[in-house]
Amino acid sequence: MNTKKPWLLFALTATVFWGVWGAFTSLPSENGFPDTLVYCVWALTMIPPAIYVLWRLNWKLETDKKSILNGLIIGLLGAGGQMILFYAVTIGPTYLIFPIISLSPVITIVLSFLFLKERTGKLGVIGIGLALLALPLFEYSGGTGQTDAEADVLWFVLAIIILAAWGVQAYFMKSANRTMSAESIFFYMMVSGIFLIPVALYMTDFTQDINWGADGPYLAAAIQILNAIGALCLVYAFRYGKAMVVSPMTNAGAPLITSIIAMLVLGVVPGNYRIAGIVLAVIAAFLLAIEPEDGKVKEENKG
Repeated sequence: MNTKKPWLLFALTATVFWGVWGAFTSLPSENGFPDTLVYCVWALTMIPPAIYVLWRLNWKLETDKKSILNGLIIGLLGAGGQMILFYAVTIGPTYLIFPIISLSPVITIVLSFLFLKERTGKLGVIGIGLALLALPLFEYSGGTGQTDAEADVLWFVLAIIILAAWGVQAYFMKSANRTMSAESIFFYMMVSGIFLIPVALYMTDFTQDINWGADGPYLAAAIQILNAIGALCLVYAFRYGKAMVVSPMTNAGAPLITSIIAMLVLGVVPGNYRIAGIVLAVIAAFLLAIEPEDGKVKEENKG
């Protein structure tokens, strides 16, 4: 019915912003600015876009109990998963943790199919399948070495928790969009992120040398604002599109952009697994983009 596909525009914008963010997000930590403090910076960069979209909505923030609960659930699942990730990567192999986490769209697709009654055509099914196949390939390095941390089951449990949290978050993001504005959802996401700043500060080792210069917190802010804007666009993408399509598309597309930038700008040559992921992601994104929107579930938006 909607031939302009606004969901696709927002999904592609989120994908591009997250792709660029992913290519440069590690620079501040490499310059001596801890990841936990990068989280704090990210949480603060959520404030400007949240204020902007509320201003455009004439400050019409929904404050009923259901909206607040949905907004906080979405925000805490996202920010909480990020906090757990900080710890997981310190005790476990990142080349295994990230492929596991990247499968979070599977949770979103199952929940959306069962509870939101979302469906898609043959092209959509093929696109979703290819996207899910591509996701782990972007992070898998083919490493086989064993370490004490890898033998520990804790990192695996934490990775599963993050996978579930982000998969459920995407489902709630779509579900909440049926009863409240995208602007209110993002506002509560911002509040949730700020709420967890004390936890990030507690996790920070302030006895180490911390880079407080321009290539530390200021560079982190410039990079993390891309993450924040991408998250805002994702909320809008879920508002207008199907969760079972938006989630795998953005989760596969962002690493694709990151890999391209790494090749062109940073001079990084991806391995065979990542090249395979790039090919699958391109095909998946194309199929998801051209899939007709017939049979789309009617939005039960708040009047």
